[in-house]
Amino acid sequence: MSIRAKLAWTFMLLLIFGITAISSYSILFIRNYLLNEGEKQILDDSAWLSITLRNLQPDEQFETNLNELALASGYRIAVYDRQGYLFAEAPYHTDPEAPGLLDPDLAGRLSGSSLMIYKNQEDNGQLVTFTEIETDNNPAAFLRVSIYKDQIYEPIKTIRWIIYTGMFISMGLVILVSILFSRSISRPILQLEDAARKIADGNTGQTLNLDRKDEFGKLAASLNRMAEKLRSDNLELKRLNQKQRQFFADITHEIRNPLHTIAGSLEMLQAPNLKPAQRKKTLHTAQQQALRINRLFKDLVTLQRYDSDDQFIHQQPFQMEEVISLILEIYEAEAEEKGIELSARCVPVMVIGDKDKIEQVLENLVSNAIKFTGSGKITIQTAVQDGVLLTEVRDTGIGISAEHLDRLFDRFYRTDKARSRDKGGTGLGLAVVKSILDAHQSEIRVESTPDRGSVFRFILPLA
Repeated sequence: MSIRAKLAWTFMLLLIFGITAISSYSILFIRNYLLNEGEKQILDDSAWLSITLRNLQPDEQFETNLNELALASGYRIAVYDRQGYLFAEAPYHTDPEAPGLLDPDLAGRLSGSSLMIYKNQEDNGQLVTFTEIETDNNPAAFLRVSIYKDQIYEPIKTIRWIIYTGMFISMGLVILVSILFSRSISRPILQLEDAARKIADGNTGQTLNLDRKDEFGKLAASLNRMAEKLRSDNLELKRLNQKQRQFFADITHEIRNPLHTIAGSLEMLQAPNLKPAQRKKTLHTAQQQALRINRLFKDLVTLQRYDSDDQFIHQQPFQMEEVISLILEIYEAEAEEKGIELSARCVPVMVIGDKDKIEQVLENLVSNAIKFTGSGKITIQTAVQDGVLLTEVRDTGIGISAEHLDRLFDRFYRTDKARSRDKGGTGLGLAVVKSILDAHQSEIRVESTPDRGSVFRFILPLA
C-alpha cells in the first residue's frame, strides 16, 4: 500500500471514528436531557392537574372535561376514589397500564399528606406520578398521571436524523479532504523519494525545488546540499584520480630514464676496447643515475608517510643554528666547485619541530639553490619575529617565472623539465619541503625574479 493510501485511510478512519463518537455522545446527551426535562415537566403538570381536578363537578361533563385536560396536557390521566377504585380515565381507555384498583399501601402513603410519588417505570417505559386530590366537589381522591418515554423521546428522532445526515455529509467531506490532504502530504514525499533515488543512482546534478517552509522544505534543502556535496566530492575525486594517474605516469617516466641510462652504461662497460677514462666516466654516470633513483624513492617514502602517517613528525626543541651548520658542511664543497659563496647568518635560539625533517627541508632548498645558481652566492639567515623564527634561503640563481609559482610545489612539477633532469632532480624536492612544513602547520613562501634569484621562507615557533 502506498504512503498516499495509508495517509488517506488513516485520516478517514480517525475522522470517521471521531465523528461517530461525537454523534453518539450527542444523541445520548440529548436523550438524557429530554428525560430529565420530562421528569421535571410531569411533576409540575401533575400538581397543576390535581388543582384543576379539585374544581370539576361530578356531572355528565366530568369525563368530557377530564378528557380535554388529558388532550391539552398530553398525559394519560386516571382518577381514583377514596377506596382506591378507578372511576374515570382519559383519554378513554388508552392506558392499559393504569390499574383498576389502587395499591392500598400507595393509597395509605398518599392519604393526608402533600406527598407526590414519582415512578420511572423501567419495565413499561412510562413516567408516572401519584397525587392526592383534596376536594369536596367530586369523588376524586387520587390522581395518576403518566406518559410514555417514547413521547418524551419523540423530538430525538428528528434530531437523530439531523445528526446522522450531518454525520454522513461530514464523512463524505472527510473522505474528500483526506484524499486531497494525503495527496498534498505525499506529493513532496514522492518528490523527495524520486530525487533521493536519482542522487543514489549517481545523478548528482539533480536539484529539488520545493517552495515550502516546513520540514519537507528543510529536507529538500538538505538533499540539495547533499547533492551539491556529492558533486563537489565527485569533482574532487576526479581531480585526485587524474592527479594520481599523472603521478604514476611521472614515476614511471622518472624511473625509466635513469634505468635506460644505467642499462646503456652497462652495455658500454662490456665493450672490450673501452678506454680507462671512458670506463670511469661511464661508471660515474651509472652511479649518479642509481643515486637519482635512490633519492626518488626516498622522496616518495617521505610523501607517502605524510599522506598516511599521523606520526609523520616528532616535534621537540632543537637548536636551528646546529642544523644550518650541518647543511653548510654538507654542501660547502659542492658550492665551492661551482664558484658559489655559501654562507649563513643565524640567531642562536631554540625552536619546536622535527629536527631531522627540518634538516631535510633545508637540504632540499640549498640543493635546489646550488643546482640553479651558476655563480654568485647562497645565504641562509634567521630572524626572530613575533614569537617565531623566520628562516630564509636566498640565492642569486636563474630565478623562477611568475607563471610557475602557483604550481611550484606540486609533485613532479618542473619549470624546465629537460634542464632539471640533466641536473639530477626528481621533481619531488619542493613537494617534500611543502609536506614537511604543512605537517609543522607552517607555510613555505617564495619570491623570485627571473635572472636575479629566489628567496624561500618558512617559520617555526620558538621553544
